[in-house]
Amino acid sequence: MNTIKSSGTEGLALQITRSARSANLVEEDSDGTPTYRADVLVYAFDHLLVVVDADRVQTENRAELVAGAARDSDSIYRAMESSIQIAGNGYQLQLPPGRDAGFSEGDRAPCQTAAGMIVVSKQDGTSAGANAARLGRALVSIRTDQVS
Repeated sequence: MNTIKSSGTEGLALQITRSARSANLVEEDSDGTPTYRADVLVYAFDHLLVVVDADRVQTENRAELVAGAARDSDSIYRAMESSIQIAGNGYQLQLPPGRDAGFSEGDRAPCQTAAGMIVVSKQDGTSAGANAARLGRALVSIRTDQVS
């Protein structure tokens, strides 16, 4: 499981290589060279970040996901544009609203994926963290239904 790390002027970041590939937020040629890196929007809720491909997830689908997350978490903070960057042998995601959602450097941050989306929850042993993970699973189900 990956942990949140500090990332210069951007604040926080998370290594997301496997998750980015699984969610089709990055595409690579047969040599492993990136041919597509999504421009993403990062939505912040208590203990939860919802990352969506800004170009490939339709506005009405994003609205459904964000409304559901806000309703079930009883929170919503700012959403920000972000980027997936090449880092080492993989990819990392800048998390500009991460602190708004309660994330700090060193936090354990499991990811759940669906097409065009990664949900990052804060695993801290609290009921809020457990609820965020549960909500993440529900959002993945909603997104899976959207694309099927």
